Amino acid sequence: MSEMKDRMLRGELYIADDPELAADNARAQAVLDRFNATTHAEYDDRPGLLRELLGSVGENVVIRPPFRCDYGTYITIGAGTFANFGCVMLDCAPITIGAACQIATNVQLLTPTHPIDPGPRRAAWEAAEPITLGDNVWLGGGAIVCPGVSIGADTVVGAGAVVTRDLPAGVVAVGNPARVLREIGDADRVQVPRLGRRCVE
Repeated sequence: MSEMKDRMLRGELYIADDPELAADNARAQAVLDRFNATTHAEYDDRPGLLRELLGSVGENVVIRPPFRCDYGTYITIGAGTFANFGCVMLDCAPITIGAACQIATNVQLLTPTHPIDPGPRRAAWEAAEPITLGDNVWLGGGAIVCPGVSIGADTVVGAGAVVTRDLPAGVVAVGNPARVLREIGDADRVQVPRLGRRCVE
């Protein structure tokens, strides 16, 4: 493993212009090109391409193209999670997504970060911090999750929110920067209709 790749995976400052990282990225982009070129008629080809691209994919995961990531290898997605059109996951650090999550259109999960110090930033040093979503998280359209953020299970993040800090489980958070609006409680409970059995003749 190259020094820069090792530094990236340890969460230290690294320079992305590295042959091994470039090769890893090229592999991912080749798979993404195939995935994003699938038509609706080729829907059944997508799960296999996701398994080829990503580190771990649970059963019944759906990602609608176009989808973008850096390496894919560092993304883990739990069973039953759905990501709508235009999702971006920059996985220079691990991105861990729980089961049954709902990720709306144009959501961005961004692990890379850069020094505030102008000198190292000009010299192309960067770093990355992991992102974690608990089970059953819902990210509204256009939400942005910043480096190092964890979001607890069942939490809802409003459309257009920018999540710069950890969010606890079971809350609704909105705004830029995202702030907890309230806990999810009894007033949010809905009655799910019971579907009758279809007659079979």
